[in-house]
Amino acid sequence: MDAGGPKGKQKSDINVTPLIDIVLVLLIVFIVMVPGLAKAMKVVVPQIVQTTTPPPIDKNNPPVVISLDKDGSMKLQTDPIDAAGIKQKLPGIVMLQPLGFRKVFLKIDPDVKFQSAVDVLDAIRVASDEAKKESLAQVDKYQGQDGGDIKVAVSILKPPPTVAAPTTKG
Repeated sequence: MDAGGPKGKQKSDINVTPLIDIVLVLLIVFIVMVPGLAKAMKVVVPQIVQTTTPPPIDKNNPPVVISLDKDGSMKLQTDPIDAAGIKQKLPGIVMLQPLGFRKVFLKIDPDVKFQSAVDVLDAIRVASDEAKKESLAQVDKYQGQDGGDIKVAVSILKPPPTVAAPTTKG
């Protein structure tokens, strides 16, 4: 058996033929793959339009606003209401809004207890379920669209900033 070295000794060089074969195959693979990776789709980025005035309020569909004051009293629009009243009146009001645009704005005073805010959100959830049931009962009218779910936007009323009185050094 010949190991390739002089006078029967082993050869200490690495056989590079299989290494060259592997490198050539990888080179061919990368040459084939690179043109496919360079393809990209053109993307049109939308432009941001900034307006300083809010959109006008739709007179036919005014926003539903529930206010929670620091003394725990609630108002639906400007009328005083309690949690049971929200569960009764809100489904009918929400059903007047177009499908997919059913929203309730909840304004919370920062001094209100957390549990009071949770109670109001729970009452809105119950009203949402009732509106959903009414929508499903009128499937023919709404052509099978559901839309009873209410989206709630919560806003915490910030107190006006206080200005510190100037101090005099004497």
